[in-house]
Parts: sequence; structure tokens; C-alpha cells
Amino acid sequence: MNLEDKLKYFVIEKKENEMMDFQKIFQNNHPVHLEIGSGKGELIQMQSFFHHFINFIGIEIKSKRIITTVKKLDIQKNKNVRLLNLFVDEKINQWISAGSVDEIIIFHPDPWPKRKHFDRRLIQHRFIDCLSWLLKENGILKISTDHPGYAEWIIRHFKERQDYVALFDDVSRFIFPEDHFTTYFDDLKAREGYLPQFLYYKKKVV
Repeated sequence: MNLEDKLKYFVIEKKENEMMDFQKIFQNNHPVHLEIGSGKGELIQMQSFFHHFINFIGIEIKSKRIITTVKKLDIQKNKNVRLLNLFVDEKINQWISAGSVDEIIIFHPDPWPKRKHFDRRLIQHRFIDCLSWLLKENGILKISTDHPGYAEWIIRHFKERQDYVALFDDVSRFIFPEDHFTTYFDDLKAREGYLPQFLYYKKKVV
């Protein structure tokens, strides 16, 4: 199958003033896992291959990365994957229904290490509000970062909220979870001497 046909299959076409119907898109009612920032696409490719009864949505704002991911996917082996060219902000409620996602994955977001750039960091309270809109009650949020300063930033933000509870303590967040698939960025940062921290949270009923 050529790239154009694969793009038509895997990439969700956004329709103005129409909420996405995941059950219609996937033709089933399996749980939906959302990956924000699919990068090179290897994580969503591996996860979908080993978890056939989960539907995976990969969100990317860069069309080039959408194409990179599509090239890795196979319609038979990864039929439970769809990709979405979308920026996650307060307008997400125009596209995706509240409480329609079982799990959200955000691995290796840009740490923006300089203090003058902290306002560019993805993890801000307004962004967490968007995640809360998407997640079901008791839904899981998985974040990883290899930047210690950003890890502390993330931890502090979630401590300031009442709608999430941390799943890992100060020790366990440094241990690779059993269900983790090693990615390109994991390997890259490990070679540079930086190991990821895993910051997992559950959305509470408030």
C-alpha cells in the first residue's frame, strides 16, 4: 500500500463542528489510549501490535512526524491506531468528548531547560485541565522525562491539584515500569547518561 493510501487510513480527518466518535472510527468500543507527541512513532507502533484490544490515538502537531509514524505502521498489524494532527489546548473540547479517553501517554516532552522558557513547557495547569477533560474518572496519565528539573516541575504541579493522585513514590518513579517499551529517546538519553523518571497519575473523582 502506498503512502497516500496509508495516510487516508491512519489519519483522522477533522470535521468542523463535529465531535470525534471513537467507536465509529475504530468500529468497536475498546478502551482508548491517547499519546500526545508521537515523535518517531515507534511507541504507538509497538503498543498497538501487542495490545490488539486497545485503540490508540497519536496526536502530533507536526505533519512531518505524522508521516514518519505512518510509514512505520501496517494496516494489518496496527489496525487499532489512528493519528490526529491537532494541538491540545482548551479548544480540545470542540473535537473530543469529555471523559472519552482511558489513558494518556506523554513521553519525553521538551523540557525547555532555560528559566526564560519555562512558560513554553507543556505541563502547565491549563494543559492539565485539558487532560482532565479528556480522561475518564480513574483514567491514567503517564509522563516520562529525562530532565530532573522538569521532573520536579511536573511533580510540583500535580501536588498543587486535587484531581490527581500519584501512582509512584520517590523511589519507584526511577524504575522502568513492566509495560514500558523502550523508545528512541530512551536510548538516546541513556547514552548521554540521563535516565528517565516515570511520573504516573490517576484522575480522581473530585
